[in-house]
Amino acid sequence: MSKRVKQAAVLSCWLIAPLLALIIAPPGNALAANAQMGQVDNFIRSVITAVTGIAGLVATGFFVLGGFKYITSSGNPHNLEHAKRTIVFSALGLAIAIAAFVLSGIVTSLASSAFGSIRL
Repeated sequence: MSKRVKQAAVLSCWLIAPLLALIIAPPGNALAANAQMGQVDNFIRSVITAVTGIAGLVATGFFVLGGFKYITSSGNPHNLEHAKRTIVFSALGLAIAIAAFVLSGIVTSLASSAFGSIRL
C-alpha cells in the first residue's frame, strides 16, 4: 500500500469513528442531555476564551517584534517596510481575534435567548 493510501485510510478512520459513535450511541434521558449540553456549553466558552487570549498574546508579541524591527531598521527601506507590514498585520490579527470573541458572545446570547437556558 502506498503512503497516500495509508494516510487516507487513517484520516477516514479518524473522521468516521466519531460519527459512528454518535449514530450508535444509545439515547439518554432529557435530564442527562441537558446536563451534558451545559458541560459542552461551558467547554466551548472556555476554549473560545483561551484561544482569544492566546491570539492576543501572539499579536502583542508581533507588535513588539515589529516595533523592534522598526527601531533597528537604520533607515534601510526594505527593513522599514517589512517592520511596517509586521505591525499592520499584527493589528489586523488582533482586531480579528477581538471581533471573533465579541461575535461568539453575541451568538451565544442570541442562541440562549432563542433556545432557552440549557443549564440546570
